[in-house]
Amino acid sequence: MAILDKHAILEKSPTLLLTFSLLVVTVGGIVEIAPLFWLENTIEKVEGVRPYSPLELTGRDIYVREGCYVCHSQMIRPMRDEVERYGHYSLAAESMYDHPFQWGSKRTGPDLARVGGRYSDAWHVDHLMDPQSVVPESIMPKYAFLADKRIEADHIEDLLSTHRLVGVPYTDAQITSARADFRVQADPEGDWDGLVERYPGAAVGNFDGQPGLTEMDALIAYLQVMGTMVDFSTFTPDETR
Repeated sequence: MAILDKHAILEKSPTLLLTFSLLVVTVGGIVEIAPLFWLENTIEKVEGVRPYSPLELTGRDIYVREGCYVCHSQMIRPMRDEVERYGHYSLAAESMYDHPFQWGSKRTGPDLARVGGRYSDAWHVDHLMDPQSVVPESIMPKYAFLADKRIEADHIEDLLSTHRLVGVPYTDAQITSARADFRVQADPEGDWDGLVERYPGAAVGNFDGQPGLTEMDALIAYLQVMGTMVDFSTFTPDETR
């Protein structure tokens, strides 16, 4: 009891309280942060995870711009109810090239971490044009204007180069081919073999069904890649980490 009574000394002295608070925070910070300097990577590398293609990356920027993350998380927790509803729990590696990442806990709408390939391009078009036409109980606003907003590849090389500056491993070849890859991903009649070689598993198609490239094409290209990079039928976690 005498030891506990001495705590009153700290409570009565702002200077001592601040000093000891800083000491506790410093020790705690060192214990948590220092080990990271001796680790080569804090994220387990997983086969299949790749940087986004130019069109997917543009679609991701549109996703962030329109605030889709406010109502949809991209983080499936390792709990039975979430795994049974959405699929395999999220891996850190799946977001290693996201700047910023889209994890979260706010779900006005469902989690989108595994939405890629779950619905057709036409379904996504209908959903973005008029969400209530496919999900009557949805409170999502309409994004039909995306189909009217044309996009060009004028600055796509700069976009990939900027992401490379923050650690995304885009190669010189990928940056050089960025403009062609940007256009051909939405052109199923084009020569997209090189695109798929550089970005395995990339969905190719006239996503919104219209001539020309639109923001809706880019957004759907991004939605269709979510959760498709890792083959969870063969994935086994690294037990040594």
